[in-house]
Amino acid sequence: MTAVREAAGGAVGALRLTPPWLIGSRRALRLVERNAWVYRRLWVMFVSGLFEPLFYLLSVSVGLGKLAGPVSGPGGRLISYTAFVAPALMATSMMNGTVMDATFGVFFKLKFAKVYDAVLATPLNSGDVALGEIVWAVIRGTAYSVVFLIVMAAMGLVQSPWALLMLPAAVALGFAFAAVGMACTTFMRSWQDFDFVTMALMPMFLFSATFYPLSTYPGALRTVVRLIPLYQGVALLRGFDLGILDWAMVGHLAYLAAMAAVGLTVAARRLGRLILQ
Repeated sequence: MTAVREAAGGAVGALRLTPPWLIGSRRALRLVERNAWVYRRLWVMFVSGLFEPLFYLLSVSVGLGKLAGPVSGPGGRLISYTAFVAPALMATSMMNGTVMDATFGVFFKLKFAKVYDAVLATPLNSGDVALGEIVWAVIRGTAYSVVFLIVMAAMGLVQSPWALLMLPAAVALGFAFAAVGMACTTFMRSWQDFDFVTMALMPMFLFSATFYPLSTYPGALRTVVRLIPLYQGVALLRGFDLGILDWAMVGHLAYLAAMAAVGLTVAARRLGRLILQ
């Protein structure tokens, strides 16, 4: 019995010394594991989001890319149009993958399947649920990004060894979008509200320096583009792909970190209020 007490005391002591955020992250992984089991039979839905950006890339490479001349990339370096567009489409792939799970998927679980009502009956709290769903959305988006980067390499569009940093940059972008997407979902009342998601994603896709250099936009609009969330990821991925690093990247990462922190906080508080009220 003495040995049991000592072991229990040691376990409690270790638990007290463990940072609260680490305990929460371990609990959140249980929800990630649950989602992985569910998606074993829904793998078609999992991979479907990869094809749209890949089709865009292939169409640019065999069509518009042949007609357009060299484009000025970061630092004024001239690159092919396809190489210019590819990192932006990878950022778009991550955005779409994370937002779809953090909005449509979360809304169904919250309003119809009532998954979170059952989850909150366990030791998990609303913060664990929010973090778990966001991490799952990022895993899905990261899978898209890995495949997209492999396709880029196969097409000769990887310009620098620094391109390996495109993956962690894409993860930062995905976490930010997943957090904000989940936070917005907690305010939605019906499926019709998801029209606003499309209304937000499409302009970002078209006007985040995705298809045209930032220098081609008029002065006032150029400032607006710099403030768009997707542009932060596009600028990061394009810079890493070309191996052109500057201090502006720190600003892009800080923007995404702030976006993720606000989204996660709002999602956790709103989720707890909606379910426990």
